[in-house]
Amino acid sequence: MKLIVLDMMKFNILFLFILFFSANILSAQLKYEKEFRIRKTQFPEKALVLVQEKLTDAKRLKFYKEIDGNKTRFGLKFKKDRLWYSIEFTGEGNLENVKIQIQDIDILDESYAQIVAYLKQNFSSYKIKKIQQQYIANGSTDEILKTAFQNLITPHIKYPLVVRAKKDTNGFKEYKILFNAEGKCISSRKSLPPNYDHILY
Repeated sequence: MKLIVLDMMKFNILFLFILFFSANILSAQLKYEKEFRIRKTQFPEKALVLVQEKLTDAKRLKFYKEIDGNKTRFGLKFKKDRLWYSIEFTGEGNLENVKIQIQDIDILDESYAQIVAYLKQNFSSYKIKKIQQQYIANGSTDEILKTAFQNLITPHIKYPLVVRAKKDTNGFKEYKILFNAEGKCISSRKSLPPNYDHILY
């Protein structure tokens, strides 16, 4: 009888461990991104100083704070010269990246062919919801901003896509997929709907 009780205890401990471990993996793969609309006064002054001159003639300017797991970011979204921009900063106000919303015709033919080939290979059906052109801040901040606002194609450019797709008989899910300048996949993850809490002006 004691042996049966001990075996049951071992089984229960093992089951709880597997359950906890699986939950942590699932949580890591499916992160909620919580994005808050904030006031200009709540935005890091350091970040505003970096991009102030780029905001001339900007329309529909909005300020955001985003929490993704343990990371905190700040973001600006606006329209300028008929293009939609998104500029992201670290929690300390350092430039992280600049994104511009684009269409498939804005990507080099060879690169877009690689992107399409990846989507066809990995999904039974898909629809591209959004494409952006991303400039990562890995050098001079002034140079990155200049390159982004001139909308230049560089060897270091990246293409984040939001894709609604399904694999085999599974239902449609939303994916965030990042491609490099040649159209090769860098990363892919399922995306849960973001939770927006708006603070109105």
